[in-house]
Amino acid sequence: MVRPGRYALVNNVISDDELNKELTEAMGGQTQMDEGFAVRNLEAGSIVKGRVTRVSREDVVVDINYKAEGIVPILEFAADEIPEVGDEIEVLLEEIDEENGEIVLSKRKVDRIRNWERIKAQHDVGYIVIGKAIRKINGGLLVDIGVPVFLPASQVDIRRSADVSEYIGRELECKIIKIDRDRRNIVLSRRKMMEEERERRKADVLGSLVKGEIRKGVVKNITDFGAFVDLGGIDGLLHITDMSWGRVSHPTEVVKLDQQIDVKVLDFDLQRERISLGLKQAQESPWENIEERFPIGSRHTGPVVNIMPYGCFVKLADGIEGLVHISEMSWTRQVSHPSELVNVGDNVEVVVLDINKDKHELSLGMKQTEENPWTQVEAKYPIGTIIEGKVRNMTNYGAFIELEEGIDGLLHVNDMSWTKKFAHPSALLKKGDTVRAVVLAVDQERKRVTLGIKQLEDDPWAKRIPEKYHTSDIVTGTVTKLTNFGAFVEIEPDLEGLLHISEMADRKIEKPEEVVKVGDQITVMIINVDLNNRKIGLSLRAAEGVANGSTPEEQMAKRKRPAAARIE
Repeated sequence: MVRPGRYALVNNVISDDELNKELTEAMGGQTQMDEGFAVRNLEAGSIVKGRVTRVSREDVVVDINYKAEGIVPILEFAADEIPEVGDEIEVLLEEIDEENGEIVLSKRKVDRIRNWERIKAQHDVGYIVIGKAIRKINGGLLVDIGVPVFLPASQVDIRRSADVSEYIGRELECKIIKIDRDRRNIVLSRRKMMEEERERRKADVLGSLVKGEIRKGVVKNITDFGAFVDLGGIDGLLHITDMSWGRVSHPTEVVKLDQQIDVKVLDFDLQRERISLGLKQAQESPWENIEERFPIGSRHTGPVVNIMPYGCFVKLADGIEGLVHISEMSWTRQVSHPSELVNVGDNVEVVVLDINKDKHELSLGMKQTEENPWTQVEAKYPIGTIIEGKVRNMTNYGAFIELEEGIDGLLHVNDMSWTKKFAHPSALLKKGDTVRAVVLAVDQERKRVTLGIKQLEDDPWAKRIPEKYHTSDIVTGTVTKLTNFGAFVEIEPDLEGLLHISEMADRKIEKPEEVVKVGDQITVMIINVDLNNRKIGLSLRAAEGVANGSTPEEQMAKRKRPAAARIE
């Protein structure tokens, strides 16, 4: 079928004489036609005219002015085209059986030949035709445009269909892309015609685009990052972030394939043929009157919709979410991850802390819905207060003692003993121990309480130690630790003095192990009592000198002489 009035050759249908002439040439001069049915040199393959002499339920008998009448199967005639006796019809002579006097004729084949010649004369490559898809064949469809022609599967549509069977029975408008006149083959393309039409429509759309306008479109493809919307010839990208003022996990939550939607043109690049679209921008922004709906300091309740390592997002209304930073979740707890306090779906009460309307950001706080316990700490625990609490946690520099739920005090290693040095709090305490301590300082702004154990007693360096130990005293102690520069000697419980490697012997010592080892009980002389730095200096060689008959005073004087003068 040809679209009427669309192309020049469609209205100028060629005459039967012209067709007969062209057909005769195509058949190699074998076609025989004569008004008086005078048939000469009649051969199989000839097209002849005959008169219907009889019509039955099975066949039509035709007189072609030959020795015998020919037979055409009734099935070759359409129901509304069955001839009557006396009608003149054109048939193809298929077979002549001289012995039995039978002639086999075909009406269908001559119709196909006539249709082919007519189409060949009226059409060329590039012409558009309309035909019905009649069946699926290998590689595509067979389309009836008066004669069966081939429509490849790749040429059925712009987007290749998984099964072209869905087109069977439909009227399709196609373009002729190939004609093989010798083999009587025609190849069609519906895709090429659609692409050309799409290019025309694309040019129209690009030429009329206006930034900020609202356009209708159809969703043609959906990806994880958004959807492509057909604006009538060209696709624009609707990014997932531009689909809704609220949170969208996947585009399918908002749009569906083939859905018609109104979108706003956000931006476009004519050279690259790229268009950015927005769905949420086609609606009023919920952030327009945000200051009135959610003023700073106001309280609201909403569900937790997302949790991140740095905080959680709470939905206050459609399209309005705020961030509760991890630092704004609790006054007292050290929260490592928001999931320690909330789960997705939990309804929580929050206070609006800040609004950034331009960036569409709300800062929220959970702890602000409760009284800050640190405002009462200074009053409840003034400096000098003696407390009892359990060791909740330990670090290299000290132990955290729980004063009450959510309030810890820090007991630093330097505040554990007046006289003994601890490298780690575990040398004195373990987790869960009940500790008695005194409050040394309260820093409400930094949320810190400083505690001390040694301050429960008087500082022995203020009176007792300087009264008990003097320079040149001889004492006995136990070696507790060796270092590369000497050894520590305990001269009374929790009070140690340093025996420097230079004070171990009159000879040169490379390592302390050459003279003493941990656990040894040794007699030493006190050579220095430093009250400012809380240190006691000891000498093993001076004590040995006293043991050999020298007086402490002589040993102290000997130490004060230059090294060269001390060599004996």
